[in-house]
Formats: sequence, C-alpha cells, structure tokens
Amino acid sequence: MDRVSSFDEPLKKLLGGATAKVMAEHLDLHTVGDLLHHYPRRYEERGKLTALADLPLDEHVTVVAQVADARILMFNNGRGKRLEVTLTDGSGRLQLVFFGHGVHKPHKELLPGRQAMFAGKVSVFNRKMQLAHPTYQLLDASDADEATEAVDAFAGRLLPIYPACKQLDSWRIAKAVDAVLPSARDAVDPLPASLREGRGFTPLPEALLKVHRPQTKADVEDARARLKWDEAFVLQVALARRRYADTQLPAVARRPVADGLLDAFDAKLPFTLTEGQEKVSKEIFDDLATEHPMHRLLQGEVGSGKTMVALRAMLTVVDAGGQAAMLAPTEVLAQQHHRSITEMMGELAEGGMLGGSDRGTKVVLLTGSMGMAARRQALLDLVTGEAGIVIGTHALIEDKVQFHDLGLVVVDEQHRFGVEQRDALRSKGKQPPHLLVMTATPIPRTVAMTVFGDLETSVLDQLPAGRSPIASHVVPAKDKPHFLSRAWERVREEVENGHQAYVVCPRIGDDAEEAEGKGGKKTKAKKQAADEDPEKRPPLAVLEIADELRKGALAGLSVEVLHGRMHPDDKDDVMRRFAAGDVDVLVATTVIEVGVNVPNATAMVIMDADRFGVSQLHQLRGRVGRGSAPGLCLLVSEAHEASPARARLSAVAATLDGFELSRIDLEQRREGDVLGQAQSGVRSSLRMLTVIDDEEVIAAAREEAVAVVAADPELERLPELRTVLAALLDKDREEYLDKG
Repeated sequence: MDRVSSFDEPLKKLLGGATAKVMAEHLDLHTVGDLLHHYPRRYEERGKLTALADLPLDEHVTVVAQVADARILMFNNGRGKRLEVTLTDGSGRLQLVFFGHGVHKPHKELLPGRQAMFAGKVSVFNRKMQLAHPTYQLLDASDADEATEAVDAFAGRLLPIYPACKQLDSWRIAKAVDAVLPSARDAVDPLPASLREGRGFTPLPEALLKVHRPQTKADVEDARARLKWDEAFVLQVALARRRYADTQLPAVARRPVADGLLDAFDAKLPFTLTEGQEKVSKEIFDDLATEHPMHRLLQGEVGSGKTMVALRAMLTVVDAGGQAAMLAPTEVLAQQHHRSITEMMGELAEGGMLGGSDRGTKVVLLTGSMGMAARRQALLDLVTGEAGIVIGTHALIEDKVQFHDLGLVVVDEQHRFGVEQRDALRSKGKQPPHLLVMTATPIPRTVAMTVFGDLETSVLDQLPAGRSPIASHVVPAKDKPHFLSRAWERVREEVENGHQAYVVCPRIGDDAEEAEGKGGKKTKAKKQAADEDPEKRPPLAVLEIADELRKGALAGLSVEVLHGRMHPDDKDDVMRRFAAGDVDVLVATTVIEVGVNVPNATAMVIMDADRFGVSQLHQLRGRVGRGSAPGLCLLVSEAHEASPARARLSAVAATLDGFELSRIDLEQRREGDVLGQAQSGVRSSLRMLTVIDDEEVIAAAREEAVAVVAADPELERLPELRTVLAALLDKDREEYLDKG
C-alpha cells in the first residue's frame, strides 16, 4: 500500500459496513485519514494506583477495592436518588456516590463482595473522603494474573474522549481508532523539513499516535502544538497561493488625475478627512495604481467614515476613465447610499445634465424593484459609460447588466453577501476590476487572517470629529417593569428636545405570519405556552409594538414602521420622512442595521435585545450618536439576571470598542466553522486550531506560508505539501477560496 492510499482507504474496509455508515452519515468521516484527524476533544484522567489509606485530596487516583455495602437513598422529597457505595481494601474505607440516572447501572453491578477498579478525583463530603461518579471496571477475582493485567491497563491512563453522536459513543470510536492507528505511520507530512526542524516539531506520525493514545500530558501538548501548526500552515499556504495568483492577473491601473472629479469633490468638502481616512485612502490609491487587481478589506467602526473613503476611490477610477459599482446587501441600504453619495457630490453627480458640473459624472441606482423605464435608462447609462458610478443590490450582477469599462467594485457589508455574487460582479469587467470590501463588523485580526486571508486589510479606527459618545444600558423588563416605563419616558424626552428615536424588534409580526400554514389550534396552544414561560414566546414584533406605543407610552408622537415586507417605495418614503425629521419614532426590524444615517436620531430602544448577536447589537447601536448630541441605547431584555444572554448584553453595554466585542462574540459562539457553513456552505478543515485563541500560531504560520509561496509558487519542491493541499481543498473549498 503506498503512503497516500492508506489514508484514502474507505473505513468500511477496516471497520465493517454498519460502523462505517454511521461514521459517514453522522460524523462525516469516510476514510482512514478522516478518522485519524478526528481528534479527542478531551481526556479523562486516571490517577495512579493508590491504597485507600493513602488517598491524596483533590487528585485523580485509581483504587482496587471490594464493595462492602451499597444502598440507594432518596432526597428532595423523593424526587432525587443517590447511590452510596462503601469500599474496603484492607487498609481503609472509601465512599462512592452516584446521582440521578447514573445510579441504575452501578446499582446492578456493584454488589457487596464484588471486586473492581475505580478511577476518579478525591473530594471531601461531610468530613469523609469520597469519589463522585467514578469510572469503574469489574475484576474477575478467580484469575489473579488477568486481574493484574487489567489493573495495569486501567490505572494511570489518559483516556481519550472523542466528539461522538447518539448512534456511536466515544468508546466505540476509540476502538475504531485502534484499528486504523497503524496507518498513522503513512501520514504525508506537509511541513517542509527545514521548517519542521527549525521549530522543533514532533514528526507527524508520532503526533497522531500521541494525540490518540497519549502516555502523559506532555504527549498531548506536543501533539496538539504540531497538529495546530499543520492546520494553520496548510490553510495559510492556500491563501498565500490565492494572493500570489491574484498578483499575476492583469488589471487596468487607475491613477488619480490632477484637477479631475476627485479634486473638485475634495475642494467642496465642508470638513477635513481624519488621519485614518487619509492613511487608508493612500493604501487604496497605491493599490489602484498597480496593474494587478486590488483585493482589500476595509474594516471600520460604525460611523468611522468608510463610505467617504470608498467614494473617493470610486471618483479616482472615474477620473481615470473607468466605472465604479457599489454593491449593498439590501434595497434600503442601496437607496440610502445613493441618496447620501448624490448629496455629498452635489452638482458633480449630475454629469451631462442641465446645471450639472462639466467635470461631473452620472450616479445611477439599480435595484430589483425599479420601474421598467428607470431601469432601462440606468442600463443604457452603464453600457454607454455615461454613468461613472452605479449603486445597487444583487440586481447589478444579472446577465443583462453590461458595463462600458468596470474598474472598481465596492462591496458593502461582505458578511451579508455571498462569494458567488462577488465573483459574478468581478467577471463584468474587460479585465478583473479592483475590489474593495467594506465591513463595519470589526473582525479580530486572526479571523481576518483566516476567513479573509486572501484580502489585504485596512482598518479605520478613529471616529470623525463631531461624533458623540453613546451611553448604553440594560433594561431588565421582567425583574423591574418600571425601568421599561422610564425607557419610554426617556424616548419622549429626546423627542421633546427636538431629536428622534429608533425602536428595534426582532420580528415583523401580524397574524398572517403567525398562522401561515398552521392550524389555529396550534397557535392558541403556543400562546398559552408563551404565557406560562416567557422564554417560549415568539420574539416581539414591529407591528404589535408600534401599535402599543401609539396607543400607550408614546401616544401623541408620530410613530412609523419600517420592515422588509414593505413595498420599496413605501420604505423609501418612510426613510425620507424620518431623515427630514417628520417622524419622531421609527419602529423597525434590523433593516436599519447598516448604513442608515440620520444624525438627529439620538435614542434607540432594542426590544428582546438578548435575541440578537453581540456584533449585531453593536451595529444597531451605531445608528445613534451620529450628530453632535450624545446617543442613548437601551437594551431591553426579559432574560434572567444570571443567564449567559444577560452577560452578553452587559458586555455590549460596557464597551463601545467593536474589536473587543467581536472577540467576546467569537468566544461565546466559538468560531465553530470559520471556513465552513458561515462562509461557504462546506465543512471546516479546522479541528485542532481555534481562531480566537491561537493568534500567535496563525500569524507565524502566515509568515512562513508567504515565504514558502514566494520561493516556490507551484510548490514543485514540496510534493508532500502539494498532496495535503489538494486533499484539503476539495472542489468546493477550492472554489470558495477562488471567489474569496
């Protein structure tokens, strides 16, 4: 059997059809290699063999002893069960305790007189030493040699506990691993020898043996360090090759032109750019001036002025004879961008029109819901080159849309936009256009290096002058209902002071939504369950809350709604009236999450705030405090004070630092699947590496990967690395990284 094929061997050949089928269907393990890379998630510790007279407190031990007595005791008015077992070994006595469902099996097996081995951590209860829920194995007292062998195999071991499923528990997976472990010696080592030796890593076959069958804790540490490096390094090589391939693509260099559109725009700006905006603009202009496509991620706190930076890049491209397209995730946001960009540009956005500037260009909007005549005109302006800038939703990437000369694509809020769409838009250029991806969701550095590893990163971390601080508070509506009444009073006060407010709800609401496809009985039953347990009630809804506020706490104020099911013209009308100050309170879903800019809105109340993620709450909060008056964000929740949901809200209320919050968010969710479902719909390759904790490993691996790819882009001198890379980047992942 050659070195590669033993890892490619189907599991059913070695384990039998039934086990292999469960592994494939429930754990996504198909080959020997898959199973060898299915690492234990933790290890159960068995202490060394100890006599009952010598038990050390708070340490893991193994004891061999005889059951002297076993009895079941009831507690909690008969609702709870406890099994107490007394052991003796001639040197002393020890109590074991088992609770709940865990009492049945030991009660049947640990009968007085039986001899067994027990492993657990020694604790004290009622001044007596005990082992709670120990692992045990019965011994055959009639065969002394077999008993001694069994004790040797049992005591002092680290027992691997594998990620398992209902159909296949950890010990059966451990048995399957035993069957394939000899193949570990055939592992193809992806690390170049110089790197492996330079960093003193354990050879890969040894690391696989140590991770599955460690003798000591040091074995586990050794193995983990090596396997983490492999994951980080192979992934970073894939990304470095992607970046290298991009530098080989041709693109039209777009250099700034003196006295052009950009200079005219800068001259009419009523403020100066922040230092951060200047620095990031320079990075972007340098990229645009090269003959290879720019691939840059622009991260910036909510309100840090990313749109301004993107607009100046678009104007540079128009100056250089090209066109720029800005892609937004929703129609509301596309309309908002179109409105704010045409306002910022003034007569410069009216090129070719009466009263427009002779240095101007045309800025067009293209969305799915536009009327036929307006759509036809927009398409014509794009194909003739009359429109230098187009702003739109995914309607921009339909086949019908043709550009005269697409030079730059700006994607707003990448995490709401699939890589396929980004790729489709890129293919609209005669040559690949430059690409700028913007996000207001701060991304920890390691995630940026991993998920967006094929993009260079720029960060805008100062807020423009004139921005105000935002005070955030948690409102415990269930424990302290008067706090919620006070929240509505605060909204009223803001309105009386000439400001406006948002109220955000997780759901749109209305009976049609609730009853759609369901029987009325079911809905009634749900309502009853919700009344009994608020955790089970559906999230609060825009239509219901708006109605309650109009009749109650905010009666007499102008309260309007905004949500995704409204007709686009109605949405636009509400947003215009809110921006103009004609609406006091806007009750909305998260359609206002990104890009909505109303400087006069100073207060935001988020209902059922615990039903939103940390980053989303931070995004929503960024809609207030955009003018000179301070902002206020109230996070209303019925979650219990000690719950993780409340802890999350307290974290959001405690800091305005988006990068700090994105770390908290990631630690709570774990990245789970950094390159998996969240990004591309395929399974992650990260089994050992945790993106949030292994920053140093990822940064070092990236450095090494860049050096390796620069010296040997095709990896011709590293066939093992090429083999492992090919296995990692199955077709789906390869396509995903291509589109990155």
